[in-house]
Amino acid sequence: MLFSSVNLVQEEVKLCSKPPLYITASSDHARSAGEELLRSSALKTKPTHVKVSSGYRARAGTSLSAGLGTVGIPHQWYNLIADLPVNPPPPLHPKTFEPVKPEDLSPLFPNELIKQEASNERFIDIPEEVRDIYQLWRPTPLIRAKRLEKLLDTPARIYYKYEGVSPAGSHKPNSAVPQVWYNAQEGVKNVVTETGAGQWGSALAFACSLFGVNCEVWQVRASFDQKPYRKLMMQTWGAKVHPSPSNATDSGRRILQMDPQSPGSLGIAISEAVEVAAKNADTKYCLGSVLNHVLLHQTVIGEECINQMEAIGETPDVIIGCTGGGSNFAGLSFPFIREKLKWKINPLIRAVEPTACPSLTRGVYAYDYGDTAGFTPLMKMHTLGHDFVPDPIHSGGLRYHGMAPLISHVYELGFMEALAIPQIECFEGAIKFARSEGLIPAPEPTHAIAATIREALHCRETGEPKVILMAMCGHGHFDLPAYEKYLDGSMVDLSFSEEKIHSSLANIPQLVH
Repeated sequence: MLFSSVNLVQEEVKLCSKPPLYITASSDHARSAGEELLRSSALKTKPTHVKVSSGYRARAGTSLSAGLGTVGIPHQWYNLIADLPVNPPPPLHPKTFEPVKPEDLSPLFPNELIKQEASNERFIDIPEEVRDIYQLWRPTPLIRAKRLEKLLDTPARIYYKYEGVSPAGSHKPNSAVPQVWYNAQEGVKNVVTETGAGQWGSALAFACSLFGVNCEVWQVRASFDQKPYRKLMMQTWGAKVHPSPSNATDSGRRILQMDPQSPGSLGIAISEAVEVAAKNADTKYCLGSVLNHVLLHQTVIGEECINQMEAIGETPDVIIGCTGGGSNFAGLSFPFIREKLKWKINPLIRAVEPTACPSLTRGVYAYDYGDTAGFTPLMKMHTLGHDFVPDPIHSGGLRYHGMAPLISHVYELGFMEALAIPQIECFEGAIKFARSEGLIPAPEPTHAIAATIREALHCRETGEPKVILMAMCGHGHFDLPAYEKYLDGSMVDLSFSEEKIHSSLANIPQLVH
């Protein structure tokens, strides 16, 4: 049976503290529990500088993070589930609608990742071999954007945690390396995956090259055509790359029969990769976002950042990150949410998504499939519907139809808020950032940059010297065609179709939970 726990990856807008369409009774209860916990913490404490909560070993800091001295590489990943007042809803078997069992997942994932997916442990040890590979690029720098502050004439202090120093140029190797390592430990020789913009596919190809594991990738057709050098990067590390939908799978052929010009989606690419893994006993499936174990691995970002901010005597007032499937955002924010729940700090935590694919701000919180073909379990998440396909004119990545179930749950608890920003404003911000800070951002973090600029300009109006912490998840060296569209004036904002989203939402399974 084709079945896994996958549910990946990926006008004026208003700040949303909860989705506009509907929230279930159970989510109302969860939000009340979260708000009560936050109210009690606000009464009891004032923000203080954060203390590190997990073990570290010292390593010389990179020159990009001047003034930080030494920083640490975590010995453990952090699992936010252990500290939440309400457990997240479980994934459901698509046939029985009962909670998924570990044996249901074993055809596609190694045992240790299945354990991590369902774990309630607060901290999980990072294998020594994985930490050794992390040292190729970790710890990553925390940088103060002084030139951007000057350009904006703001009293705010802007910091960004830069993950673009990894070999693949993004945060994605933080999970690709352990996923491939756990597979290799169980003797797996082949892994398959999907990728949108190509960052995850590149990261997995890189990790597979380190452990001698074969890698096969289905890349969303729109990105495959727009970003040829991502494909070449994956091939350089030994991966086989298909445009999705493809003729290599039953799922892809069905889509192409219906629409030979389909631009693809992450949901379609997931279906193709899962199909191949399910049909081949020597093959496992890997994914780059959405599931709990992926978000877990990414918490190395926030754990390092807590230590770095303490070293310079700063506490963030606002934490901003882009969201597609949610791994980068979770990686930075989850350790800070832990400290917030401990009443040590009280930052505003803000997710930023594209108006072209606004799962948090326009989707519904409901059980839905993680892929287009319906091979995966039902996951409770903010979703636009598993049939949703973003318009190919969208250049900014973050194309997944749903949000990570754990981020969706945290959103329902009221521990974060969400904002959708159109792509022209995002690239305007990216140009300001590149011409002041020198780094060319990937299209995905341009959303965080645009939201950071909004916050900084608000501080200019109010005179508040807020500390803004931003997730800068990767560089844009392979994404220059998107910049070309902006610079030559051909980039347009998506005219969002209400009919399209309602049509997609109509196919969500109707369950009462």
